Amino acid sequence: MELTAEQLQADSALLQLGRRLIADGYTFTCVTPVTQQRNLERTPANQSHSLRDVFGWNRSFFPGNLSPDELKQMWLANILDKHGSQLRSTVRFSTLGDWLFLHSGYPTLSHDAVFFGPDSYRFAHVIQAHLQRDAGEINHAIEIGCGTGIGAILIATARRHAQVTAVDINDLALRYTAINVALAELANVSIEHSDVLHGITGTFDLIVCNPPYMLDAGERTYRHGGGTLGEGLALRIVEESLERLAAGGTLLLYSGSAIVDGQDPFYNAVKSLLQSSEWVWSYQEVDPDVFGEQLLEPGYQYVERIAAVSLSVTRRK
Repeated sequence: MELTAEQLQADSALLQLGRRLIADGYTFTCVTPVTQQRNLERTPANQSHSLRDVFGWNRSFFPGNLSPDELKQMWLANILDKHGSQLRSTVRFSTLGDWLFLHSGYPTLSHDAVFFGPDSYRFAHVIQAHLQRDAGEINHAIEIGCGTGIGAILIATARRHAQVTAVDINDLALRYTAINVALAELANVSIEHSDVLHGITGTFDLIVCNPPYMLDAGERTYRHGGGTLGEGLALRIVEESLERLAAGGTLLLYSGSAIVDGQDPFYNAVKSLLQSSEWVWSYQEVDPDVFGEQLLEPGYQYVERIAAVSLSVTRRK
């Protein structure tokens, strides 16, 4: 992906802003959209006084609330919207452990929005648990649909010798991943534009992904999974990933499944793909009930709950 001079300047400014936040000890835990909105409703917009208000809660602020240097970097990054005499950031920064992640501002309405939230923390836990319990060699790894690059960053940090690739169909996600990788000071992550694994060669010792799993009327890239109940992209990723696993390699997929009459259609579809003795696999509910507000949306009239699920598939040696 070739960036324009304006994009390069903006990304450089975002990187400098992120480094300043790290130096200042900035932390923010990203919450669900519903919790975000409830917090915003509690405090008037003109009461933004901290970096967490500006870059975490994404409140409007007066120019004098930030230092001249911080404000300059935001103008250079082209991330400021004017609201009368106030300004508002179009991006947010959230933390997970020692890492800082740049992602889209609230609400994530644009088609190319780059999402970070509670699913990101659960996805990270799935990856970290695997890396801690599995001492197997990882030389080549890839994160499909990288978004903020959280999976690639976790793997590259834990396995410094590994070559890790982060791919996404969303160019803005690739730009934000590049910035987040630089903030993490990693040199073993490459970033490529790809629709799942199309155009990516080779086999992998570890494939990780956190695909969208909703039916989204706007078909936003980070949210819309397609298929009958949002499972379409996740199933496609499973199918395409299996043939790209090296011997002993593992696919880790964190996603969601719409439960209908006590049955898990995604699990049933995965089970039919993994009948061969070539695979050792496990599937579990990470959280039995997420994004309950989605049940009010078209297409979910027969869904009783949405579960966060994880799938691990290993090719036998």
